[in-house]
Amino acid sequence: MTAPSTPKPKRRLRVMLSAVAGVLLAALIVPPLARNLEHAPLDASARRQAPGQFLTLSHGIVHVRMAGPEQGRPVILVHGFSVPNYVFDQTSADLAANGFRVIRFDLYGRGWSDRPELDYDRELFANQLLELMDTLYLPKADLLGLSMGGAIVGRFAAEHPERVRSLALVAPLTEPQDISVMAWPGVGEWLMRTWYLPKLAASQLEDFPHPERVPGWAERFQPQMRYDGFGRAILSTMRHVIPESSLPDFRQVGKTGLPVLLVWGEADKTVPYVQHAAVQRAIPQAQFISLPATGHLPVVEAPALTDPQLAAFFKRN
Repeated sequence: MTAPSTPKPKRRLRVMLSAVAGVLLAALIVPPLARNLEHAPLDASARRQAPGQFLTLSHGIVHVRMAGPEQGRPVILVHGFSVPNYVFDQTSADLAANGFRVIRFDLYGRGWSDRPELDYDRELFANQLLELMDTLYLPKADLLGLSMGGAIVGRFAAEHPERVRSLALVAPLTEPQDISVMAWPGVGEWLMRTWYLPKLAASQLEDFPHPERVPGWAERFQPQMRYDGFGRAILSTMRHVIPESSLPDFRQVGKTGLPVLLVWGEADKTVPYVQHAAVQRAIPQAQFISLPATGHLPVVEAPALTDPQLAAFFKRN
């Protein structure tokens, strides 16, 4: 006697469910692969096109650029969340013309610096700055931090005030931000590849009230995205820096009495202008400069207005 056969409707249901599962799986796997922008290692061959020089610190190779007289007073420029040190092209030239020895570098995970596999938090970046100063034999320097760079130099100055001569904060990352589902393991990685990274270069124009005045800005951002580890570094920074307030570090800076200059564009929507009040309360000695009709990157958008103020501040202190 033969066993009864499985009813055809049940077989069809299994086939349909398998097909749906296959489609869903493909929808999860294919987009990150198809939209992956990273296609090469960041090695010596890739770095041949980079200006400046490279130093090896404890977590890898770091891209460094210097300008101005070798015996000039050192000023170190620390860039923000995603745009590497070219954001300071004009500021570096202007400060160098004022006699400063200007040092700028790419934070880990950005530009031509290595992308180590670790947590990208304030401590990592502050230690990168400390090691850079030690390697260059700089016992003390003036520091300028832009956006997230402001949070980094804030942490550094709070921990190592004896290494800081003065501190300039340009639209510093201040209040914590909710990164929502980007914090979820797996989900954040998927969204980073399929949604966030593909639009990241174009989103750089959102820092400017008049993006038409900075032609080629988005295109200049793209080369660093081609090398392995960029997206991982950006996501890790998003998870470990963005949700944390900078105010505890700024309050500590306020207690040190270090000279501080605070610069903010009134049209800044990336780190809203209203946050300047919290920074001023945290650092009572800070001199505040408000820039009308200027966005998040005044060193790019309005260097003729911003850079003389920075040079004058560093000279006074």
